[in-house]
Amino acid sequence: MSGGGLPLAGRGRADAGGTASAGGGEVRKTVLPGGLRVVTETVPTVRSATLGIWAHVGSRDETPALGGATHYLEHLLFKGTRRRSALDISAALDAVGGEMNAFTAKEFTCYYARVLDSDLPLAIDVLGDMLTGSVLDAAEVEAERGVILEEIAMTEDDPGDCVHDLFARALMGDSPLGRPVLGTVETVNGFTRDRLARFYRKHYDAPHLVVAAAGNLDHDTVVRQVREAFDKAGALERTEGRDPVAPRTGARPLRARGRVEIADRSTEQAHLVLGMPGYSRNDDRRWALGVLSAALGGGMSSRLFQEIREKRGLAYSTYSYTSGFADCGLFGVYAGCRPGQLSDVLKICRDELDHAARHGLPDDELRRAVGQLSGATVLGLEDTGALMHRLGKSELCWGEQLSVDEMLAKISAVTPDDVREAARDVLGRRPSLAVIGPLTDRQTTELHEAVA
Repeated sequence: MSGGGLPLAGRGRADAGGTASAGGGEVRKTVLPGGLRVVTETVPTVRSATLGIWAHVGSRDETPALGGATHYLEHLLFKGTRRRSALDISAALDAVGGEMNAFTAKEFTCYYARVLDSDLPLAIDVLGDMLTGSVLDAAEVEAERGVILEEIAMTEDDPGDCVHDLFARALMGDSPLGRPVLGTVETVNGFTRDRLARFYRKHYDAPHLVVAAAGNLDHDTVVRQVREAFDKAGALERTEGRDPVAPRTGARPLRARGRVEIADRSTEQAHLVLGMPGYSRNDDRRWALGVLSAALGGGMSSRLFQEIREKRGLAYSTYSYTSGFADCGLFGVYAGCRPGQLSDVLKICRDELDHAARHGLPDDELRRAVGQLSGATVLGLEDTGALMHRLGKSELCWGEQLSVDEMLAKISAVTPDDVREAARDVLGRRPSLAVIGPLTDRQTTELHEAVA
């Protein structure tokens, strides 16, 4: 990106601006004196705006004893500040028909609100207050503990969701990336108010935060309102002169572990994820791996969908996916099927991955995958929430914004040879496997043999 937005009366410095993007508007960025980044995309054709405040902290920043602390804080920041009670926070957005929520991931946390464009100042004030002025009341810490334990139980009751946590453990072991974002019953029960408060103070200062907004807005106005919201708590003054926290870097290739994790449960379906190490989000080969994933399991014409569902009727849902972290990544294949069909489904998955690793895929399938991935990229950015998500994640993870045209160019530049090389490299690695379902001893033995 090039060009620049204008600083506000010397109170901020502008790093980038003037770039057209998916919404047809302009992306601009300003860095305030305390290291707080504000990135916006103007979409003048809508009457809404979505605001997100992104924190540079996720579950991978936790020690084993702190497992789930980031997610616990995500809950607690809705429970009251020095200026607002928990009811005041929720009522403020409800009163204008707004939507507010948050999510915790492995490497970041996001708090967001979607409102009418005229109510964006309210959303900025409320979310800014939550991020800078939460009191973490001891009574609320205790009350929310029960809520989080119920959330863990709910996840355990959803095997289609839980199997992905099990796969992360199979592939990445007892590492921060291999442990569940929610933590465990033991870690959640061990948290005290003081321990969570220390974690909050360490990770929620201005240099760790990015404010992203998309919709019918004016960048300079948003920057002024964000500065005012954070100044109320003295958040910028405390960190004045500091630079924003840099994106995560490093290279920690995952070892192909070949592990099998099985949870024997009385479910109607068996759920499996088969996969292996992939590429980090900073590796240019991730574009080729994305095309490969689209061809193998990205749509109704993909190999896995055709072989498993259309031709044999063995599963309702099957797909492949990639996840990229700062220093490593993964590729996975999911399927849910009747327990008695588990071995057949797993064999098809293994055969398709092995075939792609050895022989590649035909050019026509790869061209279709490029088109499918390109279309999904554009269609996925058709609302202000998606645009905000792209702005915030891009700034936090890469420190820059790729325009949609630049992303499409990256996808279109992928050649069949690039995809075949990615297939040989990634799919040729020893896979790991996670399975949840009612399994016989024979099936358990077969699962271990399948990845041996």
